[in-house]
Amino acid sequence: MKVQIWSDVMCPFCYIGKRRFEQALQQFDGKADIEVEWKSFQLNPTLKTDPSLSVTQYLADIKGWTIDHARQMNDHVTQMAAEAGLTYHMEKAVVANSFDAHRFAHLAKQHGKGDEAEEALFNAYFTQGKNIADHAVLTELGEEIGLDKTLVEQTLSTDEYTADVNTDIAQAQRYGISGVPFFVMDNKYGVSGAQAEAVFLQTLEKAHGEWASENQPTKLNVIEGDSCGIDGDC
Repeated sequence: MKVQIWSDVMCPFCYIGKRRFEQALQQFDGKADIEVEWKSFQLNPTLKTDPSLSVTQYLADIKGWTIDHARQMNDHVTQMAAEAGLTYHMEKAVVANSFDAHRFAHLAKQHGKGDEAEEALFNAYFTQGKNIADHAVLTELGEEIGLDKTLVEQTLSTDEYTADVNTDIAQAQRYGISGVPFFVMDNKYGVSGAQAEAVFLQTLEKAHGEWASENQPTKLNVIEGDSCGIDGDC
């Protein structure tokens, strides 16, 4: 059963939602049946990468908040992250456009490393304070998760996977998704936001129960006759 997750690298609730979903999945009896697919979303497509600008100032500017209020909000999500087992250093985060990071994630997905790429990107942004728009940083992350350095460099030097990112964003619009994280389970159930583990677990159980009932092995009415079996008996 497929679970699709729309997210943006610069969204603090997306990393928290990822970890809470993973924790719910570990408690789920049918986890072996679950296939997770990450989807691209951009909260601010026109954002210009600016390493000199603090995330606190960026939030204050785009939200019309005071610096103190923006700092309080960062402290709040940092505490939420800690409760999920994550370490945020918002004071080190680099304001960066995430489009190339999404292209990198699509490259990784093509090589079976989509989840590893998302984890590496989130950690780089929220914990290590790295510039996720910098191709050198993305190449380094690629090597860390087992991608070929030259392949990552060549991919980022072109517009490869641009269409894939835009397709994900367009699909999100068709679903009516206006915020992330957003989880779609078996194309039937949507979960918006970094919900509690119990919410993820309950929705997984409901979606999986229906999926399992619709995907039962076909049972044949067999007319028996002379035959040879797999043990060699005829």
